[in-house]
Amino acid sequence: MIKSHTKVWLFLFNLEAGIFIDLNSKHNMMNRFLKLTIYLLTLYFLCICILNFSFQNTSWNWDTTNTNEIYYPDDFLWGTATAAHQVEGGHTNNNWFWWESQKDEHGQNRILNNDKSGIAVDQWNRYPEDIKLMKELGTNSYRFSLSWSKIMPQPMVFDTLALQHYSDLIDSLLHHNIEPNITLHHFEEPLWFMELGGFEKEENINYFLSFSEKVIKAYGKKVSYWTTFNEPNVFINEGYYAGYFPPGKKDARTAGTVLGNILKAHVKTYQMAKKLNNNDDLKIGIVMSIFLFEPSNKMNLIDWIGTYLADDTFNKTILRFLETGTYRYLVLPYGQPIKFLDTNATKSIDFIGVNYYSHLAVNMNPFNPVESLQPVKGEELAEMGRYTIYPDGIYDAIKMTSELDVPIYITENGIGDSKDIHREPFINRSLFAISEAIKNGYDVKGFYYWSLLDNFEWCLGYSQKFGLYEVNLETQERTLREGSKAFQNTVLRFSNQKKYN
Repeated sequence: MIKSHTKVWLFLFNLEAGIFIDLNSKHNMMNRFLKLTIYLLTLYFLCICILNFSFQNTSWNWDTTNTNEIYYPDDFLWGTATAAHQVEGGHTNNNWFWWESQKDEHGQNRILNNDKSGIAVDQWNRYPEDIKLMKELGTNSYRFSLSWSKIMPQPMVFDTLALQHYSDLIDSLLHHNIEPNITLHHFEEPLWFMELGGFEKEENINYFLSFSEKVIKAYGKKVSYWTTFNEPNVFINEGYYAGYFPPGKKDARTAGTVLGNILKAHVKTYQMAKKLNNNDDLKIGIVMSIFLFEPSNKMNLIDWIGTYLADDTFNKTILRFLETGTYRYLVLPYGQPIKFLDTNATKSIDFIGVNYYSHLAVNMNPFNPVESLQPVKGEELAEMGRYTIYPDGIYDAIKMTSELDVPIYITENGIGDSKDIHREPFINRSLFAISEAIKNGYDVKGFYYWSLLDNFEWCLGYSQKFGLYEVNLETQERTLREGSKAFQNTVLRFSNQKKYN
């Protein structure tokens, strides 16, 4: 029998041992936690370093760069660009005419300053005058869109006068040795098409195909360059995601559905056009807006994730579809992706059009992705205020789209600048960056400045002055801006070079 004091000592010994073991266990746990923390922090900063090293924006020191040292090939297309609703005037039967009289949920006008497109800059009637302006610039191509609502004012009904108008415009361009480059869909749709659900319904694609077939049959022997859709990524983001364009919806899944149907329509239009009269001379492409994205805080992994999501949704969804036939649209901020496969997509473009203006910073807000996009800090804001002046990035936009391995046309590039103080350096720097891309082997075939004329800039109305030519909206007088001469001088320089070679 163990004596009582022995039991006490045994109890104390066991208690001390238990405490020691417990303390030792806690010490090991603390060590493991500390090691894990160090490991995770090391991994985090390693990821940040790799990301910062791998994704660097192209930039030049413009104070020391000679922007006159540029090269362009003899067969380069030099042009300007416009869109029907923005310049023609007389639109009374399309989605934008309806949108201009609407108000948002706060009772505010949908268009800045309550502007109405009205007669715009009256190019419907003044195109002979505007062609003379193109010749004054020295350009050899003109990118413009056909008004779907004027040509097809009712479902499957075609207006012969509208068809004849565009035929006359095309003939006049060709007479002056200016290559037409036609866009079939540039944000404008007939009002009846929108009321039928637009591209939210796959069956409505047939209306677009009928319109496209009609005009390609009418003009296909005279016009080589055709764009199916202008900036479908902007169209769905502004109209179905952010709600700034008609029909003013704010639903990510609807946006993804519409984009998917537009891309299906593009593929079907390409196939249809190629079969018409066995015309292999037609060059058919699609035009993308390329916005470059970067994290607002380059040490914040969440902002890097947001940057990936923004780039994938805005840029890569379309590029991936054209390259692989796989459509995958991320429904942000949550929801199952929209997916499908179209094997015909990989052979559905003869060229890719690139519209480039600037880049954006991502300050990730997972609950409101639209509000995550901000101007890049430390750079001068463009007059529009949505983004900064960053001509350098056009090089990276070219690099990104070169993966499709088809010719690239810069179908829009310009700056809204009512005071005409940024236009000249923006033009010179953009053209220098494009020239560097050509020197480095990228297959850039043409450049279209946005825009030939001041015009109706969609939800911003007439507040933005993108035109090479200033337009007095009261008198319709066109005047070449001083800053625009940078473009004119470059075009004339290389046009004259072609003459003497």
